[in-house]
Amino acid sequence: MQVTETLKEGLKRGYTMTLSAKELDDKVMDKLKEAQPDIEMKGFRKGKVPLPLLKKQFGDKVMGEAMQEAVDGAMNAHFEETGEQPAARPDVKMTNEDWKPGEDVELDMSYEALPDIPEVDLSKIKAERLVAKAADKDIKEALDNLAKTAQDFKDRKKGTKAKDGDQVVMDFVGRVDGEAFDGGSAEDYPLVLGSNSFIPGFEEQLVGVKAGEEKVAKVKFPDEYQAEHLAGKDAEFTCNIKAVKEPVAAEINDELAEKYGAENLDALKAQIGEKLEAEYSGAARAVMKRGILDELDKMVSFELPPSMVKAEADSIAHQLWHDENPDVEGHDHPEIEPTEEHTKLAERRVRLGLLLAELGKKAEVEVTDAEMTQAVMEQARQYPGQEREFFEFVQQNPQMGQQLRAPIFEEKVIDHIVEQAKVTDKEVTKAKLEKAVEALEE
Repeated sequence: MQVTETLKEGLKRGYTMTLSAKELDDKVMDKLKEAQPDIEMKGFRKGKVPLPLLKKQFGDKVMGEAMQEAVDGAMNAHFEETGEQPAARPDVKMTNEDWKPGEDVELDMSYEALPDIPEVDLSKIKAERLVAKAADKDIKEALDNLAKTAQDFKDRKKGTKAKDGDQVVMDFVGRVDGEAFDGGSAEDYPLVLGSNSFIPGFEEQLVGVKAGEEKVAKVKFPDEYQAEHLAGKDAEFTCNIKAVKEPVAAEINDELAEKYGAENLDALKAQIGEKLEAEYSGAARAVMKRGILDELDKMVSFELPPSMVKAEADSIAHQLWHDENPDVEGHDHPEIEPTEEHTKLAERRVRLGLLLAELGKKAEVEVTDAEMTQAVMEQARQYPGQEREFFEFVQQNPQMGQQLRAPIFEEKVIDHIVEQAKVTDKEVTKAKLEKAVEALEE
């Protein structure tokens, strides 16, 4: 195929491509020869159908496939020869729209090339890694929160009215049309008011009850209630209140530790300390990573593909618009124009994205199958009961796989940079670390 350059302006490229009628016909015949052994036709033995007859019967169907293969082959040869990489799939259009079989095929190809990425001396990067230790007060605060989560209940004074958050212990019988129904009765049932574990409207009617009191709660089962014979029905629950209890935090002792799988309180404290320091380490890495990216951004400058910048700016503007308009879930909204600030941020992201990709390529950074499997498993947990379907979805959608692979690759490239850079550790308090994280979010 003949390829002629028509545009070379910055990263923009344009070419005309001519696929001669003979080249195309040869490709069609090659494909028919390849398929000939498996073709059966009335009057001929399998594999013995003459090629002219096959061409007459199937030539038009094979033509499009042969043309696509020729174009793809020409593009691959072009990129191999020039050493260029397109920022996105090239736009290829057929220019002689009135083309007829037996004529040459004229095509236009245009794309934006990826820029040449300059060399970066990673040893010149200076980074600071914040190190925060889990202080005794931090561990105590975490323990107090655990104790509240594992709360107990104790009897309120006799005659005290129940309020939201209290536990009411009761016997109850539920009736529909005056008749008790299966599953509508219980004895010594502990219900925390405000937990929304009962039918809507039930718990609110028990606010204010006292021990020893009988209360009839009138409710209506939801129309979509799982038991069809009760769905949409009015019901009455006769409740005999046996006790009203107030919530109290669990005692911080070995018993609490055992509830959370620790051998004793000291072991629980040690586990909490390790968990807190792991959280601090993750936050400190985010701060260090931002510092490294800022350094890289200052060190490099190169031309960016306009289409990549525009797509990223559009994405940023769109995401921020939805953040500010959380009630709009779909995309039925006015067109959102990116601002100068969005474009500036997009340029930084595209520049750093291309640079990290190049650094990773040169360092031969790879995402292993085990790492990908772990990433898919973590994502699949967000769809309980549908894990298998999610795995199949990822396997059938390469784009989804790439979305999961990209952040893993980026983090491994950052690890590579950290190994080469001059990194100093700086001990800080939890408060200072939190302040540094807040600065990132701003």
